Amino acid sequence: MARKKISLIGGGQIGGVLAQLCALRELGDVVLFDIVEGLPQGKMLDIAEVGPVDRYDVDLKGTNSYEDIKDSDVVIVTAGLPRKPGMSRDDLIEVNSKIMTSVAEGIKTYAPNSIIIVISNPLDAMVTLCQKITGFPYSRVIGQAGVLDSARFASFIAWELGVSVKDVTAMTLGGHGDDMVPLVRYTSVCGIPVMELLEQKYGAEKAKEVMEAMVKRTRGAGGEVVALLKTGSAFYSPASSAIAMAESILKDQKRVLPTCCFLQGEFGVNGYYVGVPAVLGDKGVESIIQFKLDAEEQAMMDKSVAAVKGLVDSMK
Repeated sequence: MARKKISLIGGGQIGGVLAQLCALRELGDVVLFDIVEGLPQGKMLDIAEVGPVDRYDVDLKGTNSYEDIKDSDVVIVTAGLPRKPGMSRDDLIEVNSKIMTSVAEGIKTYAPNSIIIVISNPLDAMVTLCQKITGFPYSRVIGQAGVLDSARFASFIAWELGVSVKDVTAMTLGGHGDDMVPLVRYTSVCGIPVMELLEQKYGAEKAKEVMEAMVKRTRGAGGEVVALLKTGSAFYSPASSAIAMAESILKDQKRVLPTCCFLQGEFGVNGYYVGVPAVLGDKGVESIIQFKLDAEEQAMMDKSVAAVKGLVDSMK
């Protein structure tokens, strides 16, 4: 059986970690594209030379030509400027729109049958633009945000309760911005509702305050990393999160992962890319998982969707 092919567009911090993770997991042969001469070639040579140590055997190629992404099964797009301290994701829209336009045209020309996972910010707008330019079916153009946002939320809960991060199940919905919707009611530790455990530890009133602080921290988690790094944004965590999605697609795992998907009536949203739980398999988004939101959750979702709409409409 022919090996799968994964192309990574953007040779920055996320692109390098993506390439290493693809190799470590032997997901397939990997192409790293960047416009800077020597950068992708150098990173891929570096990763290839440690194959004997880490015991992986895949073809790794760095390139400055879109031709090399030909026949890719999955393309992951990280190209664009990262945030600097004090910037919101939305501040990147003008410059990253131009970059995404040329990237999408390259993918459309050379990898017309691929499934695209976008990581570039502002996420919801960049996925929308990528789909519009490629003209690919909505199921084959998706965005990574919810996997990471949910992982951040789960991490904060695990640290607060002193339990393993492996046993926390958490989910965020909505746009990838300051109005994202961490779903407290559906968050649990080994199946036990998280609020029950927080109330045991702190009492009802304090438990509510502690959860509100974690929700707030989740919404600002990307900015927290940016402020500490001072010269860029998170790269390990977005890369790992995108790989979870890519692996589900490449291996047809049918995992249910929070994904930036195009909605056609689900959750009351029509015609916009928004983060929701989706089944990811070898066709991309195979179905969207719908469930009931209570009035408070729906209000938060509506606010988040309104922010996405504003962003997308500003791009037009």
